[in-house]
Amino acid sequence: MKNTRTRNLTIANRLREVLLNGHWIANTNYKEQILSVNWQQATQKAGNLNSIAALTFHVNYYLAGILNAFETGKIEIRDKYSFDLPQIQSEADWNKLVTDFLSNSEKFATRVEQMDDNIFDQPFVDEKYGTYLRNIEGIIEHSYYHLGQISLIRKMILQNQTRKDLE
Repeated sequence: MKNTRTRNLTIANRLREVLLNGHWIANTNYKEQILSVNWQQATQKAGNLNSIAALTFHVNYYLAGILNAFETGKIEIRDKYSFDLPQIQSEADWNKLVTDFLSNSEKFATRVEQMDDNIFDQPFVDEKYGTYLRNIEGIIEHSYYHLGQISLIRKMILQNQTRKDLE
């Protein structure tokens, strides 16, 4: 008898790898990166790059939006709003974003883990969006892309702070 719950576990593990607890591909993950900065560091700009907070919001926007689409069968998110980060003016504001991100990350991975194998090849909401698998893999790839940015921005910010402390 064929195991119909193989792809779901593999894909859920890949999601957790990049978002919550992995080290295999990038030697880090979102959870490590965003828990290792305070709100001032998270909102600090490095040149003309996005802030860590903006990138965290951006990836969380898509996690929440696709989770909603899993439930409702409708895509209600729009790319043009994906960087509309509410102002972060305190550690509490940053902690709320981090908590939302980590919660949505786990919900997303758990939802994928619960999917039957046959759903991955079905159209996602509308055929123009491709399959469930394509969209979930898109989340993974998109997350790694921005994780690399967050890692580099974090290093730049910490290096700059060290330089200022030595002056």
